[in-house]
Amino acid sequence: MKKFSQSALALAVLSILTNSSWAEEASSTAIQLATITIAAEVSDDLAAVQRVDQVQLAQSASTLGEALQGELGIAASSFGAGSSRPVIRGQDGARVKVTANGSETMDVSSLSPDHAITVDPQLAEKIEVIRGPATLLYGSGSVGGLVNVTDSKIPTQMPDKGYAGQAGVRYNSGNDEKLAHAGLTVGLSDHVAVRIEGLSRKANNYITPDYTVIEEHGDHVHNVKSRRVGDSFAESDNVNLGLSWIGERGFAGVSYSKRNDQYGLPGHSHEHESCHLHGLSLYCGGHDDHGDGDDDHDHGHGEHGEHGGAWIDLASERYDFRSELNDPFNGFDKLRVQASYTDYHHDEIDGDVTKTRFESKAYDARVELDHIAVAGWTGTWGVQGSQQKLDLTGTEAIFAPNKTQKYSLFGLEQKQWRDLRFDLGTRLDYQKIDIESKQKNFDGTAFSYAGAAHWDFAPDYTLSLTASHQERLPLAQELYSNGVHVATNTYELGNDQLSKEKSNNLELGFKYDDQTLSYGLNVYHNWFDDYIYAKTLDRVEDFRLIQYQQDSAKFYGAEGTIAYQFSPIYKATVFGDYVRGKIDSENAPRVPAGRLGTKLDAQFDAHWKGSAEYYHVFKQDDISAYERSTQGYNMLNLGLSYTGQYKAAEEYRVFFNANNLLDDKVYQHASFLAQIPQMGRNFMMGIDVKF
Repeated sequence: MKKFSQSALALAVLSILTNSSWAEEASSTAIQLATITIAAEVSDDLAAVQRVDQVQLAQSASTLGEALQGELGIAASSFGAGSSRPVIRGQDGARVKVTANGSETMDVSSLSPDHAITVDPQLAEKIEVIRGPATLLYGSGSVGGLVNVTDSKIPTQMPDKGYAGQAGVRYNSGNDEKLAHAGLTVGLSDHVAVRIEGLSRKANNYITPDYTVIEEHGDHVHNVKSRRVGDSFAESDNVNLGLSWIGERGFAGVSYSKRNDQYGLPGHSHEHESCHLHGLSLYCGGHDDHGDGDDDHDHGHGEHGEHGGAWIDLASERYDFRSELNDPFNGFDKLRVQASYTDYHHDEIDGDVTKTRFESKAYDARVELDHIAVAGWTGTWGVQGSQQKLDLTGTEAIFAPNKTQKYSLFGLEQKQWRDLRFDLGTRLDYQKIDIESKQKNFDGTAFSYAGAAHWDFAPDYTLSLTASHQERLPLAQELYSNGVHVATNTYELGNDQLSKEKSNNLELGFKYDDQTLSYGLNVYHNWFDDYIYAKTLDRVEDFRLIQYQQDSAKFYGAEGTIAYQFSPIYKATVFGDYVRGKIDSENAPRVPAGRLGTKLDAQFDAHWKGSAEYYHVFKQDDISAYERSTQGYNMLNLGLSYTGQYKAAEEYRVFFNANNLLDDKVYQHASFLAQIPQMGRNFMMGIDVKF
């Protein structure tokens, strides 16, 4: 009955908005239609198949995974409120590379889901999901897609008025989040511009519906109701300074970034810290509940003080150089050079005691050249090199200090021939890892290539076929881990016999787009040889023994959307996505469930804009060994904004969002904390100003 009433409420809200459109249509036919960005909108550049702009990001979640999870084919692997990675078409971690302006982030987020990605969506100009051959410009192995975050910390053009800036504040009732951000670019002379920007965020433990914590007390347990999820707080401070010389043919600039984050780790449990191995089985003192027993306890914490449980204290300093030069020499249109140095560390702390420290010092540099047309082909070629030194100390130092060096050669070629556009990409990687232990060093090469054809076979119709062979080299963690990782409730075993992972991938896309109706469908299939994954070998309650192994795997799925502009004001969209993953004929772990929904966008006039979105995420019971099924849920979100001008060329925007309006209990199957519910009903309000 509850699910029926929630669905009825959602449909009623959408029907009210829809029915009102007919009256609006009769009286508002003269209103000029504005462009409305919808989920999974295909951009003009077919490399960037999904794009989230600055306006959308201002009203989105504060972490990258949560900010993107509304897009088709993308889920989030959240770890509390401080860390969240995007999961694209069932792939996560190292298979979903995240870049900042095309450069490596050089943090340690790919090593574990509790490690934050060091980019701020609220300071980004846009976030793009890139698929197809263009992904090989930035890395290999991202078969689902690559996420590129574009920011403005290095000025690339002189501000028209001598200055340009923006500022914003917002509040969220679900976790008492207070977030403020601001940025200003000033022209110091005809060719020199300086940029300063910053962000400050503070959020309490978030509220969730019907949450019960099981507390063990010797020979008995207590079921304790908790309004908030313990250790889900998050704080962040970020400052960027940039300086550029800008001329008619390009620019050269440098920047300095400093960020500090403190965020909790929900679901932390002390009882498994003493777990150790007996062969390839776990021994955890008095616990003897192995296997798929019926004990479904959540072993979470109740209401703690701000830093009463497990939390992470992160600090990062980064230096960047970027330059672009048009017409650098004969035969080439553009030269791009980038380089960065990142000094990163974070402490994993239990209460007031530092348990483990992760330290990383990393370099990254790349050079790209765009050449003029040769026999109708235009393209980009380049080289890239990086080095990262990792040093772990403390009780959870699960592998020895190591250094990873990688050198790459890459290229992308494109050609338009009549109604066909062809893309060809390739990348050659060499990787070397030196480990300060008796384990053997690793070195290897990976060669990836991809091709795509886009056929505009009729007006407004496009048929696309993409094929690729991608190879990914293993990470140090996958090779060398050996120890307890309490944050993810695992004992991790590496495997220094791992070889490169190989995949063959096909995707077929079809879309139609005119002024009134648009629809599209993408189907894909990924076949893996030597797929690297963490196989669960044993489990004691919620604590698992995992070992990195290789096996054959396949992932396949579909994404579709239909949008109709049924009045000058209203646009309705129906969307859905589905992915299935198998490893050696068994279900792959943490694969997101299917999703089906609808959305109504409205541009009431030049100032007012609204949206209503309802979708259902299905129950996920196609689960792997030692994994538990995750219940489905319904999501209803509403949004309203007003944009006005306070001077001739300066504007402000006030917005209000009602999220999870049904207050449904939300579990993310893609998360390592799938047993921890996400935020319940919450309201966000804020204002952004541009000047």
